[in-house]
Amino acid sequence: MASHLTSLTLAAVLPLSGFMAAVEAAEPVTTADLSFAPHDPARPRPSRVEPLPAAALAERAQPPAGAIILFNGRGLDAWGDSTWKATDDYLEIVTTKGRPSLITRAGFGSCRLHLEWWSPPGLPPGKSGQSRSNSGVFLMGRYEVQVLDSLDGATYADGHAGAVYGQFPPSANALRPAGEWQYYDIEFRRPIFDAQGNLVRPARLTVEVNGVRVQNNVQLTGPTGWKKRPPYAAHADRLPLSLQDHGDVLRYRNIWLVPIAD
Repeated sequence: MASHLTSLTLAAVLPLSGFMAAVEAAEPVTTADLSFAPHDPARPRPSRVEPLPAAALAERAQPPAGAIILFNGRGLDAWGDSTWKATDDYLEIVTTKGRPSLITRAGFGSCRLHLEWWSPPGLPPGKSGQSRSNSGVFLMGRYEVQVLDSLDGATYADGHAGAVYGQFPPSANALRPAGEWQYYDIEFRRPIFDAQGNLVRPARLTVEVNGVRVQNNVQLTGPTGWKKRPPYAAHADRLPLSLQDHGDVLRYRNIWLVPIAD
């Protein structure tokens, strides 16, 4: 554990460009531990690791030249029809009976994605576990990186913030307190299928939460799901990105991505 935390610390101090370069440098692939069922309460929960300071996070969160801006305080032009509220500073979930997700108009495949999210402080006592500002970032609409106010650790390991939901717990709990902005940097390599729809290469994810790498080139077993591990099914090379409305109050801001080669 000590050596792993050391690698997390080193990754945390890399600037954004360094983080992405490190991912490209042929990191070993990490496969899922199938000895645990999805959401197994006996699975060890991630240990607490200090995030980078807010000033350092803000500095490295600036979009590079050529980035596709999905939200920077200028409305919802990049997204489909939605009940979400857009202000000059952030997007906020406005829950409705159908709890619709926010879905991009354009489709994307392999990419580097940055976004920031905020959960309100002082949630009612009845809000615990998976009901604490639950949301998710769905790459291609089906591969989820969990968003959750899980600083207190009171939920199943593969449902913590930064988890590849139901498959890979984050290697560390690097959240800031509720009421402060959380920073996600994600590198996603889409799955590749042949002309007959057979899987050639599984999807892979690397995730940093507040400057701490919590997923390192993990190989997904298929789409993410609740209490299950669905198998891969062939799909298009480019599909919309979505942000989940799970019925909880949550805000997002500074959302941009850079497409990368498959």
